[in-house]
Amino acid sequence: MLDRFRLPVRVLFALILLVLPARAAERETVTWMEAVFPPFFIQHGVSAGQGYGGVVSAILREQLTGYEHQTITTNITRHFYKFKQGENVCSVGLYRTPEREAFMHFSIPSFLTLPAVLIVLKERYAAFGGRPSVRLDTVLSRQDLTIGLARDRSYGPATDAILRKHGGSLHLVTTNGQELSRNLFRMLMLDRLDGLIGLPEENLYQAEQLGIRDRLMTLIIEENQQGYAGWLSSVGCSKNEWGRRIIAKINGILRTERASERYRAAYERWLDPNSIRIYRRVYREVFLQSGVVTPLPTGPSTAGTGKKELDSTEKKPL
Repeated sequence: MLDRFRLPVRVLFALILLVLPARAAERETVTWMEAVFPPFFIQHGVSAGQGYGGVVSAILREQLTGYEHQTITTNITRHFYKFKQGENVCSVGLYRTPEREAFMHFSIPSFLTLPAVLIVLKERYAAFGGRPSVRLDTVLSRQDLTIGLARDRSYGPATDAILRKHGGSLHLVTTNGQELSRNLFRMLMLDRLDGLIGLPEENLYQAEQLGIRDRLMTLIIEENQQGYAGWLSSVGCSKNEWGRRIIAKINGILRTERASERYRAAYERWLDPNSIRIYRRVYREVFLQSGVVTPLPTGPSTAGTGKKELDSTEKKPL
């Protein structure tokens, strides 16, 4: 009696084995690219996974269901090689530029970060004019100052435009590799640089890690005070049909998640109290209102975008 049922059961089991791999193959893989760039991404130590880029990436992976997710760590140059090859890759926190739009789809803004600053040793403060802010164009025109920056990194439209103007200068030192920020800070401490361009939270993080917080200060870049373009960055995916579909889904997630405490706190954790006060105002008034992917301006400047002037207490070095 039992023998009559053995064959059908075996056949059914075989059919299940055939169907399961096919269904598994339907799940596409999203490869999320990271760089060694604390506190944006932190891969090691007690704060591993707690960088603000890592937290937002985790939120997107949780909400982007129906996909397999994998993460790779590579330098920025390799990031853009993979984008240009059309691989199924994405990365969070990228500035939109005309050059990048040729090979990447961008989401609505996924990050609000304070704009790039000039980081210097306190004992060199006088060499930069002894004021809490500088014109970067003026600094880069000087032959007695050497400034460091990361190769292939965007610092926002205004800063990028100035860097292009001074491209090729012997007084601009670019670095590449896995630990861009730390390498630049080490060069600064060895007097190989007079200053470096970075974000305020990078200064605080690296200063703490290297035990040099009392020796560093940040100077506001005046050209970055003309609008919020240098504060906003997006998720980028390869410019193909796959990337278009992923970005459409990411936009829906961002419109919901950006208002959450977890999302906002991911970046606030790395700011000082004065910066948090500024940040929350701009987060509410600008970031949460930025729900549309608009064409990039065609003109050479992003000035005149309606940015509220910072009051005198907000112009202190961070």
